[in-house]
Parts: sequence; structure tokens; C-alpha cells
Amino acid sequence: MLDHVLRRMGFGASQAELDKFARVPLVGVIGHLLNYERVPDGIDAKINDPNYVAVTTRGQFQPNTVINDARQRWLFRMVHSERPLQEKLALFWHHHFATAYSKVGGTFGGEHGTKMMDGKASEVAGSRRGQIQLFRDMATGRFDELLIEVAKDPAMLIWLDGRLNGRARPQENFGRELMELFTTGVGHYTEEDVHAAARVFTGWNLRLSGDRASALTSYYEYVYNANQHDPTAKTFTFPVMPDGSRTIPARAAADGEQDGIDLIRALARRPETAERLARKFYAFFVSEFSAPPDALISDMREVYLNNDTSIRAMLVRLFTSNEFLDPANEYSRYIWPVEYVVKAIKETGWTGLSVDAAMTPLVNMGQQLYEPPDVNGWPLGPEWISTASMLSRMNFSATLMANQRFNLQQASSSARQSPEALLDLHLKRFTPSPLADNTRAALLDYLRQGVTWPVTDAQLANKASGLGRLIVGSSEYQFN
Repeated sequence: MLDHVLRRMGFGASQAELDKFARVPLVGVIGHLLNYERVPDGIDAKINDPNYVAVTTRGQFQPNTVINDARQRWLFRMVHSERPLQEKLALFWHHHFATAYSKVGGTFGGEHGTKMMDGKASEVAGSRRGQIQLFRDMATGRFDELLIEVAKDPAMLIWLDGRLNGRARPQENFGRELMELFTTGVGHYTEEDVHAAARVFTGWNLRLSGDRASALTSYYEYVYNANQHDPTAKTFTFPVMPDGSRTIPARAAADGEQDGIDLIRALARRPETAERLARKFYAFFVSEFSAPPDALISDMREVYLNNDTSIRAMLVRLFTSNEFLDPANEYSRYIWPVEYVVKAIKETGWTGLSVDAAMTPLVNMGQQLYEPPDVNGWPLGPEWISTASMLSRMNFSATLMANQRFNLQQASSSARQSPEALLDLHLKRFTPSPLADNTRAALLDYLRQGVTWPVTDAQLANKASGLGRLIVGSSEYQFN
């Protein structure tokens, strides 16, 4: 069950991580992972340390301004962060608030685009944090505050055209997705609400600041342009004001930014939003294969609403539920490509490996970081699995095992006496869903072919890496 918790609240575990938590009660492990703010976050300083997975640079490593370097840094963090839930939630919010670098970088150039997607505030001009950094910072905070920051986020202002939203031609994209995708969902708003929301956010725009001499010394930031705001009243089909009124009153343009804050807070506090988030968290952390119990969703909804839209309160209720630790819910969701790659690296080892080796395979598997296909994010569940994507997963498994064959040989030295011993050792190292008897028999047949046990060092290297390739590339390994 420990490996289940570490897969769900993170990306799986290396043997060192399993050893670290081996004697800690599960409730203590969950509490440690959930309260990650208590753990120092200095993992970026370990990039290029030979004890950690490598990155591949084209010149100087510049993850704040070169998108491929940014992707490598995020994968590095997923493999090694001592705050795995923070990275897991950043990935969740990246899907929920799907924003693609291709449009952001295509609009203002690659350097600005990379900074806006995942620039580290302490390392870029103006101390402006990128969108993924925003998700890390606010991953378990108040959802209404997260929504407000997302509405002002430069990458989002480009992605959903908020930078173009002015009183003469209100832009509807952000207002529509705020209701359809970010909060209540379809069926809980009307087209009239979309029109009103567009007017609410008029003037929520973007400006270039800093030293404009280059992209390295300048930065884009949110600005409220009062002269572009529609100051008239906006009426909705649901309550938007604390007194229950459905109308945001007319305000002087100078005070019009409050219109957007009022609408966001109202949407964040709607029961439909709370329930939608609860169901998304359940599918992400517990199961895609069964409907969540009504009582659990009701509890998650109520703790969220009674605690100022607290994401943490909702997650505490989920992670302490019987469903989260129910053995029936192990391996009950499809593993995302990024999760698959990181889990495989953590379980296999990384000496001499660069995360750059996963860049092209991830594209072929259907998930490139910072590049969700559209506003809906990635298609989930069985949509991850196709003939082409499975071939890509199997090919990555083969590449990884070939890279780590001598490390696997050394780690398997105690199992050189029999194929059964090596298979049992690998099934403790790797974590596929339970194997059928015929699958286990087929793996043993592979181990017996062409060798006599006990095996030589060279034979052990071949069999250990080959068996790892078959397990990590198997259908049973595609569930989390």
C-alpha cells in the first residue's frame, strides 16, 4: 500500500524513497506528503549533480527562457523533488487550466513564452513567476484566490485573449472557459452569462515592462486598464454579490477591476464548482473506473465551501477517506505519459540517463509538457492508449532498460540463481498491476530462453534489462 500512496500522491518511488518511509505509518506518510511546505525546496540546485538524472543542454542550460530546457527541468523535479505532491498538483492544474506554449511563445517569442509558462521568479526580470510556478505556489490554497491569479496570469491572458478585451469589443473566451472549464461546468450558465462575463473582464489586459532592450530584461505583466473597462451593470442568471443579487452594480471605471473579483469569488463558491472539483480530484487521485460515493463527494464539497474554498481541506478529506486506501482502487486509473516516464525512471534508475531522452517519446505518447492540445486539456483515461502510443511507451521502456542494463545487473545480483528469483525481485522493484498466471509464465519462459541458471554477469545484464523492458512495456504497467 505504501507504493500505492507514493504513486497517487507523487510519481512512484525509488528504492531509497521506499526505504525512507518503510517504517512510517501510512497516515504519517500521507501527512508528510500533503504538508510539503515543511520540506525545503532546493531540488533545482541539484541539476547537473552526477547523483541525479541528467539534463542535456544545447549550450548553457536556460530553463527560464528555452522551452525544451524548461521541460527538462520540470521532469527533473518530478523525478527528484521531495515535494512530489506539489509537482503532481502542478500537473493537475496544468491540465485544468490548459494553456499551450505554442500560442504564448508564438505571440511574443520563445524567451517570453518560456518565462510566462514556467519562469522561476527569482531568476527572471521583474521577479515574474510563470504559470506553472503559480500552480506550485497556490496548489493547495484557496481556489478563489487561485482563480484570480490565473485570470491575471500573462500566459492565460494570451491563451484566452484577455489581453485584447476592451469595452468596444468585449472578448468572450476567458469568461466562457471560466464557467465551462474552470468552475461550474456546462449546464450551469447561459450565453447571456458569457456575454456579461466578457464585459466584466474588459480592461484586464497585458503590458510590457522592465528594460525593453531585450527579452531577457523585459517582461509581460497584468495591468488593469480602466479606460478599457465597461463600467455599466452586469446581470447574471445566478447570484454574484454577497447579498444574493444577480447584478454587479455599475461602478466607476477606476473601480471596475472589482467586477472580475466579484464574479470569480461567486463562481468559486457555487456548490456546482465544489462538486466538479471533488469529482476531478477523485478521478485523478483515487479511481477512473468507479463512480465516487455520493457521501464522499458531499463531504468534500462541504469542507471546501465551509473553509473559504480551501483546496487543502478538500484534499485532506479525500486522502483520509476509506476509498483512497481501498485495495480495490489500486491500479484504477490510466497512467498519464508524463507519470509513466517519471515512474519508470524512478523505479529503474538514472545513472548516465538524461531526461532529454524522454522528450520525443512523450510527444509520441501524446503528452508534451506546456502543450495541451486545446482548452479542454488532454483526453484522459483510455484515450491515452492507442496502438501508436503503446508502441512509443514500449520503445521508451527499451531505451531506458538498455541505458540502465549494467545498473540493473548489479541490483539483481542476489537473484542470479533462478528465473523465479529474478522475476520476484523485479516485481518488487517495478509496480505493474497484478500479473495474470499466463503472463507470469510467459515472463519466466523468456528468462529461461537461451541460458542455464545460475547465469553469468553478461547473461544477467541481458535478462535483467530485458525483463524490465517487458514489464514496463506491458499492459499491466499502464495503470496507476
